Amino acid sequence: MKGNFIGGEWGGSGAWFERVNPADPREIVSRAPQSTSDEVATAVGAVAAGYPEWSDKGPEFRARVLEKAAAVLESDPDGLARELVREEGKTLAEARNEVNRTPQNLRFYAGEALRLAGETYPTGDGSLVYTSREPVGVVAAITPWNFPLNLPSRKLGPALAAGNGVVFKPSEVTPLMGQRMVEALLEAGLPAGAIALVHGDGSVGAALVADERVGAVTFTGSTAVGEKIHASVGASRRCQLEMGGKNPVVVLEDADLDRACDIIVRGAFSLSGQACTGTSRVIVHDAVHDALLDRVLTRVKDWRIGNGLTDGVRMGPLATEAQWRKTRQYLEIGEADGAKLRTGQEPLPDSEFGFFARPAVFTGVDRESRLAREEVFGPVLGFLRAGSFEEAVEVANDTDYGLSAGIVTRDIARALAFSRQVHSGLIKVNQPTSGMAGNAPFGGVKRSSTQTFKEQAGETMMRFYTVDKTVYLTP
Repeated sequence: MKGNFIGGEWGGSGAWFERVNPADPREIVSRAPQSTSDEVATAVGAVAAGYPEWSDKGPEFRARVLEKAAAVLESDPDGLARELVREEGKTLAEARNEVNRTPQNLRFYAGEALRLAGETYPTGDGSLVYTSREPVGVVAAITPWNFPLNLPSRKLGPALAAGNGVVFKPSEVTPLMGQRMVEALLEAGLPAGAIALVHGDGSVGAALVADERVGAVTFTGSTAVGEKIHASVGASRRCQLEMGGKNPVVVLEDADLDRACDIIVRGAFSLSGQACTGTSRVIVHDAVHDALLDRVLTRVKDWRIGNGLTDGVRMGPLATEAQWRKTRQYLEIGEADGAKLRTGQEPLPDSEFGFFARPAVFTGVDRESRLAREEVFGPVLGFLRAGSFEEAVEVANDTDYGLSAGIVTRDIARALAFSRQVHSGLIKVNQPTSGMAGNAPFGGVKRSSTQTFKEQAGETMMRFYTVDKTVYLTP
């Protein structure tokens, strides 16, 4: 790997760390530098000095750069997808979906560069009052490992479209994907002064956030880290946080159970359960609980778990050993709290060396238990019973999080009631809790988000990256 990108140069002065293939930890797939605090400061300074060249470009120019970057990422989609599988662990089909989605995001934000506009206001005295929308300045973009191309494109794209400079810190789990994003932007014509790439662990993110020259911080990751970032940023700088979830799916007694099974399995076990919008709680009406459970257990019991590049594999490894250990710990926690593990402990083939786990399904989960309240971020699903629609809504809301929630029902009236009564930023009716439209607002409530700015889509998202300046002019 090339390392950090600071002041137009690649490299790294500190120690370098290794990233292994989660499907086979004997294989090293990338190396990146552990950035020092001095390197972070230099990166911020370089972008602060260099981004005005970019912001002075016309919106058509900025749009063309983002469009060209999209084309660069599309130039070898299979090669990029395979690199993504080896570094992050998802299946090849999942990686291809992400590789295809990322250029679409950049093109969407290219269009947003052309739509930024101010307003004029009548005065009656011959003067002119108008607003202009200007870049915030230096944006710190801190992204997670579960979508190491898609999520950076949803932060770097709008930030650059608005004329900002970006200091980008990708997850230390997926440094190569971070490099690939920056390489595409530079190849497309982005001025070197408009972007910096810094690698490393959480201490690098903390140093970046603490730098007062950073005008805005956008972060996707855990609630614990996000809340520390929010406290560090303070009142005078902007902060956009998308954090954890404990996402429920309510299944009513009138539901098509085969359809409900499809929705639950996709939401819970895609990406090996490592999605912030993934399903972790199924709240089922008593009348259909057992029948739905049988369908879910039957669906996942024979899944092939293995290397995401292997044909026929339905679920790849956990991304890291730490995440694998955490998932195993929650199997023990669930049983200690009285829930029954129905599947998930079966041994894997001896030939597998990676951080693999089977889909785990618990029944008899108490709504006050840790399994029902804490984010696992792994392939662990809990079934809870409800005797009525009202009770199901109450249980769905009984969480500190509010990112995504779903309901499976044939009754449109109760679906609409659910959408009004459930405290969640995203409501999915007869759809998995995961999977979002690229042109729709995305964001949660409660401890899932800062709630002040949405992470994607149009006007709600571009406001974060621009400052309104009001001008009073008398001839």
